[in-house]
Amino acid sequence: MKQKLKTKAQQIARHPTTKKALTAMKPEKSIWGFLGIVMFLIVPEIIAFIWGVPITAFAKAQLLLTPSMFEKQYYDLLVMLFEDGGSWLNLTIGAALLIWLFF
Repeated sequence: MKQKLKTKAQQIARHPTTKKALTAMKPEKSIWGFLGIVMFLIVPEIIAFIWGVPITAFAKAQLLLTPSMFEKQYYDLLVMLFEDGGSWLNLTIGAALLIWLFF
């Protein structure tokens, strides 16, 4: 069973469609590709690690003031995003994409 899974994984890795999909996923080597990875994957996680607790406390305090529907959704989103702090997985994915960008 283990050998069968290994063989199937190797077949998938060698398949031309898989190689084409990986090439299509690779970020473009430009300033926009670099900034996209940094601004959407790395910076939010760093902010969550450093200021996650104060942002969550602020958002929860603002929710107690009975905000409008738009503000309630905004503060709920802030709580959801920063409540658990940063994600090492997302930070690792961002770093891997950044390294992949230059190779």
